[in-house]
Amino acid sequence: MVVPDGTPGPDTRDPAPGASAADEAGRTVLDETDISRALTRITHEILERNRDADGLVILGIPTRGVPLARRIAARMSEVEGRTITAGALDITMYRDDLHSGPVRSLEHTEIPEDVDGRTVVLVDDVLMSGRTIRAALDALADLGRPKAVQLAVLVDRGHRELPIRADFVGKNLPTSLAEKVRVRLAEVDDQADSVTIRGGVA
Repeated sequence: MVVPDGTPGPDTRDPAPGASAADEAGRTVLDETDISRALTRITHEILERNRDADGLVILGIPTRGVPLARRIAARMSEVEGRTITAGALDITMYRDDLHSGPVRSLEHTEIPEDVDGRTVVLVDDVLMSGRTIRAALDALADLGRPKAVQLAVLVDRGHRELPIRADFVGKNLPTSLAEKVRVRLAEVDDQADSVTIRGGVA
């Protein structure tokens, strides 16, 4: 079954002595074309699994899950020949680290359709521990009772701490905990789409 899960924020520490600019930027594992292809494949997989697209509600998890959800909805609209709108699900108040980390600003929840009795597809950029998705499920439960909940992620990097699995994955990316995965999207980061990985044991 089935937020940014495992996506670290900018690392503000000074680079290690002798580290090159390339080391700091990381190794690109998905470029703009790769991401586009992955989202197209995910779109078709969602439609194949859910024959009745009328019963689907697409919800992105802020921050980068929202533009990914909108891109998937746009592709669905092209295939189905009708407008499909993606929404956003704010999980800020449902996070289990809310009181232990820095103050988080509230995001915007936008639900395009009633979720009761429908299949909800949650969309996020990176899946790691699963704790973000658990928070998303709690937030969703306060909105209604879906028929089913599915999860689509651009990257699954492993290291699960909860029994949560993605239904649709753009790329499985085995990583060590020392490595950092960074997703950049044009809508959020004002630069070309990419997924990079850096750090780890040399």
